[in-house]
Amino acid sequence: MTKFIYAAAAALLAGPAFADGHAASGDAAAGEEQFNRQCVACHIVADADGNVLAGRNARTGPNLYALAGRTLGSVEDFRYGDSIVELGEMGTVWTEENFVGYVQDPTGWLRETLDNNRARGKMAYRVRQEEEAINIYAYLATFGAEEAEGEAESN
Repeated sequence: MTKFIYAAAAALLAGPAFADGHAASGDAAAGEEQFNRQCVACHIVADADGNVLAGRNARTGPNLYALAGRTLGSVEDFRYGDSIVELGEMGTVWTEENFVGYVQDPTGWLRETLDNNRARGKMAYRVRQEEEAINIYAYLATFGAEEAEGEAESN
């Protein structure tokens, strides 16, 4: 019985980092592997001081630091496509569900979400497996989590 109690406590403590729905359900370690194989050619994760925490200084795509809970199309000085900016202006934020849908089919997701067959995404790459996309989100959610929580509390 004691082992069960310890196991249950460990499971609860290993729960989501965010209480507001921005938590990731995937495996961050597996997501790091996927990020390093699939995302580093275009994206970096760099903190506010410019320290590259993940990736190789690529600049094709936006910086993915503090992605979880961030408004779509809101990285300063990045030239987004009109469709993703439109969603951001509508208040859409990066959740696990939105991220997974987008990275698996950027243009298709934008068209469906905006209900606009003319919407287009600038990201050409697609993450093939849903589990991989979930894991990548879990990994990215580990960057800037403290800042995102602080901003949420101050709002």
